[in-house]
Amino acid sequence: MRSPHSRGIVWLSALVLIVVLAPSPATAAGNAACPGEDVFFNPANGEDIVVPLGYKVEVFASGLNFPTGIAFRGSKENFQVFVLESGHGLPSRCNDNVPQPPLNGNAFGGEFSSTNPMTPDILVFDNKGNKIAGPIGKPTPSGGGFQPDGPAIDLAFEYGFQGGRLFATDSNAAIRTAGAANNTSRIVTVNLKTGTVTPFITGLPTGDHPAEQLAFKNGFIYWSQGSTTNSGVVGRDNGGGQNQQDIPCQNITLSNNVFDSGGGVKTSGYSPFGVQRPGATIKAFDSATGVGICDGAILRAKIHVANPKSTIEPVSWGYRNPFGIRFAPDDHALKGGLLVTENGEDERGARPTNNSPDRLQLAQQNADGSPDYHGWPDRFGFLDSTQAVFNPVGGPGDDNPAAAAGKPVQPVLAFPPQAITAPLALEPADVAAVGLDFAPDSFVHGVVARGAVLVAREGDFGFSKENGEPPAGHDIELVNFSALGERFALEQSRFAFNCPQADQTHRPDGAAACKSIADQAFSSHLRGINRPVTAMFGPDHALYLVDYGAVRDFGQSDPASKFTNPLDAPLVQIPGTGVIWKISRK
Repeated sequence: MRSPHSRGIVWLSALVLIVVLAPSPATAAGNAACPGEDVFFNPANGEDIVVPLGYKVEVFASGLNFPTGIAFRGSKENFQVFVLESGHGLPSRCNDNVPQPPLNGNAFGGEFSSTNPMTPDILVFDNKGNKIAGPIGKPTPSGGGFQPDGPAIDLAFEYGFQGGRLFATDSNAAIRTAGAANNTSRIVTVNLKTGTVTPFITGLPTGDHPAEQLAFKNGFIYWSQGSTTNSGVVGRDNGGGQNQQDIPCQNITLSNNVFDSGGGVKTSGYSPFGVQRPGATIKAFDSATGVGICDGAILRAKIHVANPKSTIEPVSWGYRNPFGIRFAPDDHALKGGLLVTENGEDERGARPTNNSPDRLQLAQQNADGSPDYHGWPDRFGFLDSTQAVFNPVGGPGDDNPAAAAGKPVQPVLAFPPQAITAPLALEPADVAAVGLDFAPDSFVHGVVARGAVLVAREGDFGFSKENGEPPAGHDIELVNFSALGERFALEQSRFAFNCPQADQTHRPDGAAACKSIADQAFSSHLRGINRPVTAMFGPDHALYLVDYGAVRDFGQSDPASKFTNPLDAPLVQIPGTGVIWKISRK
């Protein structure tokens, strides 16, 4: 049901009606499997989110379990909102859909419980935020729902607001049995009447990142396929080394470097854990379940064929984790191109990297049908991995901190497979730029120019120190572009972010500003954003921000967010703290 925006006491007499309003009370939300990891939760109506002049923010729905995707069907006056709850997505013993001993195995009601917050499903709301259906697609013993270990990431109608088939991506990426997640990513269709989830494409690479966001164009379904590792090498952070290696989209030649996980284990890139093959040539699609399948890539397949998997082809590759994908309008500076957000490398695993930026990329298939190449795993934005700025410091997620600390991040490849396409722009390190959308003309006002993009930035996961003062992330970024026909340029700024209501202010141009520093809502005790994972405009031309909710982490950047029990490391999900925020013109 829609969360109330305020609570009040009503006194009624024959002559007078008096309404006394009070702020929504804060609640302590927690993870039933791991008592003691409780968090502050009070979205209220987003009073501690500052937005530019001329815009307003409100809660559309709250109390959700890790929402990651949103879709709309209908007209401006009458539409429905479909929200994907992703289930278990982050590593921690606290997040298993059936907690293992010594934890309480019944904490969430069982793997196939309709109320288990750690399994995926879809909820349906009317355009006022009232829940009208769901959960839909919950995992079943017969396999007719989403995969139980999650996460599911995105959902989209093939004809946009006009509907058609509802597609989604899911996986068992979060399963804690080493190696069991390999190749479990799928694209599925969902029957909203029966709740049946039907595989459309199966056997996609799965590791650190599964199949993620969806887009449609000219009879093709496009999706972002994240890398299976952190930085091109299988380490102990990948299921103890049992998860699958990355799969190249073109023939590559490995460098002579091998990467040290400690205990005498060294591994080459694009290779199984502990396998050393310096200087080897690795064929395109090596170890994939089918031709055309690779990772760290944008892939596409035909949607109106009997065997869509046989039509898969890479459009663009050389990304670590391409997440958000949206096609620009044809009259935009990007000329209908596919804009991609890419998450940079973390300080963890066998090839840890510090200070790696996120990127904004333009995916453009080459004229001969081959994919263009964006430089990963040896180019982090505009710079080679060996630049000193990327040297690891020896963080808690490193396989071998003593061996890695302060040393250059050596190349995985002997040379790039083709010329490298540079990013359009960089994002701060660990900001986690994720879902994005292009603003309709009716949203344009003040600081928002025609053709602007709004980007959800999830924020870091505590593997490294914070990325600045104030720290970027847990916010929405505004990206303005030059007009079509002008010299290409873009400008990045913060659009909406957490700020105590009393400290909110605005710059002369109307942009949001704050007199103090705030981080994610739960750690700062604010009525605001925790982890936004996508942003999408609805038929009413409002921006809907999907907020995953509260997550306790290593606390390297925000000590108040750190898990309370070291055994609960590294990332404790807190059910019931997801929110859909609505931002619209006043």
